[in-house]
Amino acid sequence: MACKGDGPRVFARGDNLEVFARGDSLKVFARGDNLEVFAQGDNLKVFARGDQFNVFALCQKVRRAARAQSSSMSERVIPLVDQRHPSLPLPTLLAGQDLSALPLDGLRRPLTDLRISVTDRCNFRCSYCMPKEVFDKDYAYLPQSHLLSFEEITRIAKVFVGRGVRKIRLTGGEPLLRKNIEILVAQLAALPTPDGQPLDLTLTTNGSLLARKAQSLKGAGLQRVTVSLDGLDDAIFRQMNDVDFPVADVLAGIEAARAAGLGPIKVNMVVKRGTNEHEILPMARHFQGTGIVLRFIEYMDVGATNGWCMDEVLPSAEVIRRLHAELPLVQLDPSTPGETSERWGYANALGKYDPALGEVGVISSVTQAFCGDCNRARLSTEGRLYLCLFASQGFDLRQLLRDPAQSDNALAQTVDAIWRGRTDQYSVLRSLRGPDTASGPGRRVEMSYIGG
Repeated sequence: MACKGDGPRVFARGDNLEVFARGDSLKVFARGDNLEVFAQGDNLKVFARGDQFNVFALCQKVRRAARAQSSSMSERVIPLVDQRHPSLPLPTLLAGQDLSALPLDGLRRPLTDLRISVTDRCNFRCSYCMPKEVFDKDYAYLPQSHLLSFEEITRIAKVFVGRGVRKIRLTGGEPLLRKNIEILVAQLAALPTPDGQPLDLTLTTNGSLLARKAQSLKGAGLQRVTVSLDGLDDAIFRQMNDVDFPVADVLAGIEAARAAGLGPIKVNMVVKRGTNEHEILPMARHFQGTGIVLRFIEYMDVGATNGWCMDEVLPSAEVIRRLHAELPLVQLDPSTPGETSERWGYANALGKYDPALGEVGVISSVTQAFCGDCNRARLSTEGRLYLCLFASQGFDLRQLLRDPAQSDNALAQTVDAIWRGRTDQYSVLRSLRGPDTASGPGRRVEMSYIGG
């Protein structure tokens, strides 16, 4: 294999693939059955190892990495590896397993929220989630046959509802890219709950298709939406989505969602120090008094492709300090058990919370771990169940869904057994020992694969 052009020269030789590339400041080596790669530029390091590496894309990706420029004060890390991992073994079921009591995990946490990724594709290339250097035109997405069908998603969702889930959030990738997503929404909205109350059915979107989809989603039974928006400055927003998408179109989508009754609407802003922190106050002023809840999210070390470093994290405490200096705030109680967002309400002239002014939230998974009451499970688009946003492996439920011998009762027993064995608390452990930057078998799955 050889690659020529305006980038470095790359050669591969031998059964075990040895690669050497030399540019102005780039060296790359790869060797061994499990393929170990090292690439170094002025501000760039790339490491990849494990069976999941896409060998055929090595040449082009190394050339792109060689041309990449990092504006970060710290080194940028971009592992060139597949985001999917071998699944964990399913638990052995015991005869006559009792389903009379709802499951609690190993830390006594209930299962009440299920996040379902309906696609691993997205039309944005935000650097903190799907950086263009990795998710390019040659990236191998899941084939259609690997995705759960709407009927399979609805069936497993019904099982989860029977085991205590009361809130379902559809995610991606970008969920509105999934063809006929309204059909799935209608199927999920019709699911009965044991207490007769409707499910809290929500969807997280980048807003790019929301203006044209809002009314049909509401008509299908979707209750509300959360929109990702990282700034109002059009140049900054285009830079962060990295596909030159205008902020005006997302704002139009938010307005369409409000007109359709998909509320209360939440807007999530990922804050990266040195990139969009100056947008905190303009965003707060824009949404104050609109009934839309703005939430500021610390830049997280999710997955292994976003080049995360602590230098780019602006702690939520600093966000609140900046807001409070201009727009006085008072802290509010959590609205639901296991809520990830810390709530702050805008204060009136008397220093009291004024509901008419609204509220903001901060999600501090880096500086203030909230694992203690985490009640969420995540189902990937191909049917793997993950017990933590920072997990490295999941349980393959698709094999059970496609096995005619497996009843819904057997599925419920499996879900119970998996949840009862759960002890995940990554953010707590990170605060004790620092972030896990492994790129091998323990490497975390990407947010675009299991949703946020």
